[in-house]
Amino acid sequence: MLLAQRIVLYPTPEQVDYLDRACGSRRHAYNQLLAHFGQSGVKWSKKAAIEHFMRIIRPTFPWYSEVSSRATRNAIDDLDNAFKHFFRRCKLGQKPGFPRFHKKGINDSFAMREKPKFDIDGRTLRIEKLPTRIKLRQLPRFTGTHCQVTIAKWAGKFYASILTDTQDYDRKDDDRDPAVGVDLGIKSLATLSTGEVVPANQKLKANLRRLKRKQRNLSRKQRFSKRRAKAKLAMAKLHKRIADQRTAVLHEVSDMLTERFDTIVIEDLAVKNMVKNRSLARAISDAGFGTLRRMIEYKAALRGCQVVIAPRFYPSSKTCSNCGIIKDALSLGERVYRCDDCGHEQDRDLNAALNLLRLHTFRVDVKHTRKSRVSRWVRPSQRR
Repeated sequence: MLLAQRIVLYPTPEQVDYLDRACGSRRHAYNQLLAHFGQSGVKWSKKAAIEHFMRIIRPTFPWYSEVSSRATRNAIDDLDNAFKHFFRRCKLGQKPGFPRFHKKGINDSFAMREKPKFDIDGRTLRIEKLPTRIKLRQLPRFTGTHCQVTIAKWAGKFYASILTDTQDYDRKDDDRDPAVGVDLGIKSLATLSTGEVVPANQKLKANLRRLKRKQRNLSRKQRFSKRRAKAKLAMAKLHKRIADQRTAVLHEVSDMLTERFDTIVIEDLAVKNMVKNRSLARAISDAGFGTLRRMIEYKAALRGCQVVIAPRFYPSSKTCSNCGIIKDALSLGERVYRCDDCGHEQDRDLNAALNLLRLHTFRVDVKHTRKSRVSRWVRPSQRR
């Protein structure tokens, strides 16, 4: 299997200069290609891009040869991928999103996708045309064949994303429970049908005051000055810290779920529509529901688990987990579910998690539309 791992680099000043020049060469080549094929009447194709790059662009800018040739050559693959997504969105009738020019200091990176151009020995990384080896913060976590490496700069630090073909992934598939329902929310990140609650993951909210202070400091600096660059770097480091804290919590939750349960039932949340609520947009974005679902799905595939996605309009919160009656309306302020039919009272999120579990356990038959939502439990004795 192919697994990626990201490791911090500890480059020397001379190595930093080389990495910066490699990122700049790749960005320049990408923008030159986009400028040419973005003209009216010039049709994109990867073959035409290679010819234009080798015949026109590379001879015009001889300083490309100061770094590895693959740093600039792989820009063609990146632009080809961008155009493929552009054409796909056009066919689906979505917002096209034509490829954009890359700016200096934003997502700076370059890739080595050919094995002879790099190698990893212990905690060191070799790159073509760099005379010294770059020190890695730690040993690679996976053993096997290293297929490619991508060097990226983020908040003043360099990172190596190493793609490895390995077979030593720990599945952790011993003594797992059969199934669990997981209700995601803002007040608590996740509520399990077992009654366990994962606290809210609001890392951005916890750092808002620091972030506002740094943004005010940045706004007072003169454009293109060194002090503005220093203030911008400080703000980028804080954003990175927030992102790292959020990602760490999501990794812990997804790892716990895929390690303990064979089947995980989650909701199909329309996060893009949820953030349209201006009162809750920041909290929803801070929670990272989409990232958590992606982590659960890929870790479940690696560990042999099953992920069941509840239908988009399945009324897990409005349905009574005791009798199955569905409420007509349930406001966000009602944190305790009270059934008008059987009098059952339960925490709103736990009630939703139990309904999600029953969706898998009892094979709930769901007919859902925007106007009518009907669910019926099918107990094991009633199955055909």
